Amino acid sequence: MVAPLVAVKRVVDSSSEVVLTDDAQAVDGRFAGFTMSAHEECAVELAVRLGESRVVTLGDADAVEQLRAALAVGCTAATHLVADPQTFGPADVARELAGVVREHGHDLVLLGNDAADSGDFQVGIRLAYELGWPVVNGAQTVTVEDGPDGPTATVHVSGPDGHETYRLPLPAVVTVLEGGVEPRYPTVPGRMKAKKVPIEEREPAAPPAGTGRVRLLLPPPTPSDVQVLGKGAEAAPAVVDLFERLGVIAR
Repeated sequence: MVAPLVAVKRVVDSSSEVVLTDDAQAVDGRFAGFTMSAHEECAVELAVRLGESRVVTLGDADAVEQLRAALAVGCTAATHLVADPQTFGPADVARELAGVVREHGHDLVLLGNDAADSGDFQVGIRLAYELGWPVVNGAQTVTVEDGPDGPTATVHVSGPDGHETYRLPLPAVVTVLEGGVEPRYPTVPGRMKAKKVPIEEREPAAPPAGTGRVRLLLPPPTPSDVQVLGKGAEAAPAVVDLFERLGVIAR
């Protein structure tokens, strides 16, 4: 049976207004709260379906919250790489994840397709390069079957030109895109059990090189136009005309 490693990241909840820190190096979550991305929630779900899985994150002390969340829905072990995540670039994170993979002997690593806060799409590919493993990006579902030459992963990807299927021998790295599976919600017993699971703590193996990021930029707000059609019954002809232009009713 495969024992996957799934990597998660503590990110700002993007359901509210996005605000940058004063130095424009990160998203400010002081007034929004924190979570893991939807991509990573799906990666956790796939890992739990595949077997006994370990969840790992690189972050400060508060990132334990995301590890407990993954444990509450079925992950069986957790590793906390204790570090300031803002000082670690994608290559740094990939190097540290590779150390966890080698120490615990995982043969499948699942990650979110991209970082929900900084927009990086690099960690999965850099990790695969670091380990010398094949990688598939944008996975919707992942299954594993035993074969005569060892376990094989079947990865389904929904691309711009249709559905694609990849079959690759393990070990391998897969990045997961939301939408392929429905993440489960933690139960009260699951939350209580997660509180009792010991979390392995590790120090980074080397000082970080950093991101090289100059600053983050927010896209300009989408412009919107408001047209007042009138008041009361006097607005009825204008409403009918608008519906005709939109094709809601026939002329």
